[in-house]
Amino acid sequence: MVEEGDNRRERRQRVLKGAAIINGINNSEISCTIRNQNVGGAELKVPVEALVPEHFLLYVPTDGVAYRSVLRWRRNDRVGVQFTETVPKPRFHYG
Repeated sequence: MVEEGDNRRERRQRVLKGAAIINGINNSEISCTIRNQNVGGAELKVPVEALVPEHFLLYVPTDGVAYRSVLRWRRNDRVGVQFTETVPKPRFHYG
């Protein structure tokens, strides 16, 4: 995992969107909030006790898609993720 630095190619736009981190192994979910986002990634606010996997699907109901994501850094209740691709809404998700 890489520590946060401002190595982004694009500035992130501030947003406030509800989302869910979906772990593909057992389809467990962690509710989170997207604080800022660009096409390449996002900063999420997660519960401090949440165990965020290295690779996961980030489903964003307002966007209507899920982003395959890689965890890049974590600091307390904030995590930075990189998007690797978008996929349709997961079939098993209720939202």
